[in-house]
Amino acid sequence: MKSHMLRYAATAAALTAVAAVLAIAADKQPIQMTGAGATFPAPIYQKWFNDYQSIGNVQINYQPNGSGGGIKGVTEGTVDFGASDAILSKEQMEAFKSKNGGHGLLTFPTVLGAVVPSYNVPGVTAELNFTGPVLADIFLGKIKKWNDSALAKINPGVKLPDLDILVAHRSDGSGTTFCFTDYLSKVSPEWEKGPGRNAAISWPVGLGAKGNDGVTGLLKQQPGALGYVELIYAVKNHLPYGKVQNAAKEFIKADLKSVSAAAAAMKESAADTQVSITDAQGKGVYPISTFTWLLVPDTFKDADKAAAMKGFLKWAVTKGQDEVEPLDYAKLPKAVADKVAKRIGLIK
Repeated sequence: MKSHMLRYAATAAALTAVAAVLAIAADKQPIQMTGAGATFPAPIYQKWFNDYQSIGNVQINYQPNGSGGGIKGVTEGTVDFGASDAILSKEQMEAFKSKNGGHGLLTFPTVLGAVVPSYNVPGVTAELNFTGPVLADIFLGKIKKWNDSALAKINPGVKLPDLDILVAHRSDGSGTTFCFTDYLSKVSPEWEKGPGRNAAISWPVGLGAKGNDGVTGLLKQQPGALGYVELIYAVKNHLPYGKVQNAAKEFIKADLKSVSAAAAAMKESAADTQVSITDAQGKGVYPISTFTWLLVPDTFKDADKAAAMKGFLKWAVTKGQDEVEPLDYAKLPKAVADKVAKRIGLIK
């Protein structure tokens, strides 16, 4: 009898231990979060979310469906957070509040990037120059040929072909489009009065494609094409992209140094609000540069998700910044990163 009792006690103790292990394992199941939005920062976000999973015990699934999709998703509550490189209007911020019981939406800059004019011109191996007014006139449909005198003048010595320019643009609501059209609106009065700046506009000419990937595909497939894409998409697809004349009248190519110079030239704090840094003043500045932002509700119904979001943001603006340059994004200026870290506490 005694041996039976001992075996029973041992079995019960073993079962209790197993139950405890299973309970601990259950507690360690990753928190599931969803996000959607900008394709512009998608490569770095996908890397961040993958790397942070083992650190923060959170699995973040991100759908790069454009800034318009990110704004819509977070406003309607179909995702936990959105992403945009388009500056949100007061109306969009109020729409979020009205759909979410008066709770607000916080914007957190994460990295800096650049939008570049990329092209497919057979027989041209030179790095082409563009000015803001020339780009505006091309996208307005006023400049139709690659050998137009306006292009020839800023590209001396380059034999440009008598070839139609096929304008490639985004068909979806896009922060990349906002950045590009924000720049065109600053350098071309005709553009500002016409199509204007927005994440989605009525394009005067051209073919549309969804996402940076879609525009990249058009550029690769269509001889004579000219489009705008985020820098990393041009780099990883080996697409040529041009220099753009800045406010100091320099033709500047997009790279980490010139994008960081645009951020350094800003007078407002991107940690407190969304700010445009296109057409920034100063030497060495690439003029079609932008921050990109995560759109995060200030109040979560799930405390675990709130904690996970705060943990990820703190990591992203500190350790995560070490991962951005290999993917051709620029780090947040330290002053901005420090202010962002303080604002994370506003999430509840």
